[in-house]
Amino acid sequence: MNINSPVPVGVMGASGYVGQELLRLLTRHPGAAVVFATAQSAAGETLDGVTLVRVDDAPLARVEIVLSALPHGVSGRYVREARAAGKRAVDLSSDFRLSPEAVYGLTEVTRPRLPAAELVANPGCYPTAALLALLPLAQHGLIDQSREVVIDAASGVTGAGRTPRRELLFGEVAEDFRAYGVGNDHRHLPELKATLAREGGFTGDLVFTPHLLPVKRGILETIHVPLTRVVDQATAEGIYDAVYAAEPCVRVLRGALPSLKDVVYRNRVAIGVALVANVRRPRLTVIAAIDNLVKGAAGQAIQNMNVMLGLPETAGLVC
Repeated sequence: MNINSPVPVGVMGASGYVGQELLRLLTRHPGAAVVFATAQSAAGETLDGVTLVRVDDAPLARVEIVLSALPHGVSGRYVREARAAGKRAVDLSSDFRLSPEAVYGLTEVTRPRLPAAELVANPGCYPTAALLALLPLAQHGLIDQSREVVIDAASGVTGAGRTPRRELLFGEVAEDFRAYGVGNDHRHLPELKATLAREGGFTGDLVFTPHLLPVKRGILETIHVPLTRVVDQATAEGIYDAVYAAEPCVRVLRGALPSLKDVVYRNRVAIGVALVANVRRPRLTVIAAIDNLVKGAAGQAIQNMNVMLGLPETAGLVC
């Protein structure tokens, strides 16, 4: 694919936070040309220089690839229509993440499968950070599968979508911090478990608890990992360095831990590790940070699109 000949791209579901981020990035992408972007109630409005159309009016024939940020449970129908029209697709909803119809688009892990993929399922935002933090340890056989991995994850309010809800009003969220989805039955759990088993051979238990941060964007995950043996700081950091040394969108911190300031508005995951003292069996704390709208959604979708189309992987992105 020649980056000097822009690829015609369609965006479905452009009025939500993720869809807006897709448009923001794609309209500045040197190798892509946005042919259409869809919205329902906002049809006729202009966003980033693109006039929004209803999804049923999208001119699929004019694009090579479609990126869908339509809601969960809705996206699948329109992605299948795009596929029936012979178009490749990246779906950002949960509709295909556990489906054999799609390649799972965790770019750093499934990159070899992307160039031939006709349909890519973009990972969820929480799983993106957790999986990139856990898979190196799992692949090295370092996670004790007889004990639970505990994932405490906190996201900015854009992760809850743009639909108005009282509990997401500024007056409800500001100066507060709360857990939700407590009880370990969050919808991301099957995705996490399936990918860890498939890509890392880990079949143990996960305890995942999401939290709502009083900020606009960003995810910080504190992951408590039981180890099969004692490792020192240099060894733990060395494992991540070895796995991610050539990855442009992964930053491994040495002797430091990431914060949201390391990742917002970037297509980057930042990872740091800390040894755990005063416990009888070895543990490691892994901290992972991403921007939920970029590496957690729109940016990773474009990263996947770039690999699918043979474009430079970071084209249109800031890592």
